[in-house]
Amino acid sequence: MVKQDTVIRLDHVSKSFGDKKVLDNISLEVKRGEFVTFLGPSGCGKTTTLRMIAGFAKPDEGTVTMDGKVINDVPPYQRKLNTVFQRYALFPHLDVYDNVAFGLKLQKVPEDEIAKRVKKVLKLVSMSDYEDRDVESLSGGQQQRVAIARALINQPRVLLLDEPLAALDLKMRKDMQIELKEMHKKLGITFIYVTHDQEEALTLSDTIVVMNEGRIQQIGTPIDIYNEPVNAFVADFIGESNILKGKMLRNRRVAFIKHEFDCVDEGFADNEKVDVVVRPEDIYFTTDPAKCQFTAKVNSCIFKGVHYEMWVDTDTGYELLIQDYDPYPVGSEVMLYIDPDDIQVMKKERLDNTLHGKVSGEGKVELLDAVFECDTKGFDEGEEVDIHFAFDKVELLDHEDEAIVSGNVVFILYMGNHYHLTIKTESGENIWVDTNDIWDKGDFVGIRILPKDILLSKPASGNE
Repeated sequence: MVKQDTVIRLDHVSKSFGDKKVLDNISLEVKRGEFVTFLGPSGCGKTTTLRMIAGFAKPDEGTVTMDGKVINDVPPYQRKLNTVFQRYALFPHLDVYDNVAFGLKLQKVPEDEIAKRVKKVLKLVSMSDYEDRDVESLSGGQQQRVAIARALINQPRVLLLDEPLAALDLKMRKDMQIELKEMHKKLGITFIYVTHDQEEALTLSDTIVVMNEGRIQQIGTPIDIYNEPVNAFVADFIGESNILKGKMLRNRRVAFIKHEFDCVDEGFADNEKVDVVVRPEDIYFTTDPAKCQFTAKVNSCIFKGVHYEMWVDTDTGYELLIQDYDPYPVGSEVMLYIDPDDIQVMKKERLDNTLHGKVSGEGKVELLDAVFECDTKGFDEGEEVDIHFAFDKVELLDHEDEAIVSGNVVFILYMGNHYHLTIKTESGENIWVDTNDIWDKGDFVGIRILPKDILLSKPASGNE
């Protein structure tokens, strides 16, 4: 197979708006003819990345190149690409023909050439009979086709699409997904697409770039991203998952939910703490006691159209999500097993909260723009230190009176028998919390850590 050329490249690109860093040292390559999707939650940096490629924003650091040439300072109209926006940006006073032909008329292309290209591109987007229609009389899906036609008529090397289907209803969105995939196949040009819709990304893309908090989490094919997530965020964001704490006993043997399982993963240390992902469609029911690996009790069963979705309580006190074509009654005892190929073992991103701070006095340390009490024996006042505290040693309060610092819940991960929360503190730093309490994303919480639960160490290499 001939290796595709790189058409767009970002090298160590960072971007801030005020004090907020929206892109943090990202690097990626887009190959010629690829359909690449930037996927992530609101505020993850995907649209800013697209705007950087389009020329509507400039990087604070790093370079954007197109066909090997740096384009940081090249204005949008001089880049060989076009953008389709979520809100279409059509001219309401022009009909379909004139909207599509607008760019060519600005370039003073001859009328007969314009007519030929408008006819060709409207046929491509299935709008051949709509040349004289008022754009405001069109449906959302039709307006989106006109916006795409207007972008394509300029024969861009790269087509940028910023959540172009977000305003459409579900059925129209699914229909347009199929049409976009067909257009990409026919045109053979590079598509760069932005969405927060995981199903849309899996349906359309050759390559998915998963982003969170201004950083790239994983780049891969839809199959790779779904079957081989590199961390808990990707596993949780792409489709439904059971994400659980585990321990790699040895190569090809892992323990989780207080049971041991064969797996296919290698390269971990014996007894290394890991995260384990099992997709709900990969947990199987059996009536054969010899095949059963663990038992559970069904506590809910909901019909989802194609399959039934069931929550079960395992014999060891964990809650798992299972999807199966056959329903099992609520309250029934079931036998379950998981094939080794269906267990995905991941390195843990962190084992505890480790932040950088400074000893501010005897028994006191500066942390998260506040002063905490802890044992500072062996450290001098003013000394830089690494500060450690376990996930389950952080107490979250729904009032601020007893809290030293506060923050917002920005990410919630259910791990079978507890929640793992990401809290963005008012200082801008993240901490992670294991809790059995139920919080909602966006909740403002107080944070308390007891002095006995804070440990200090000399700074790790690389900390300043």
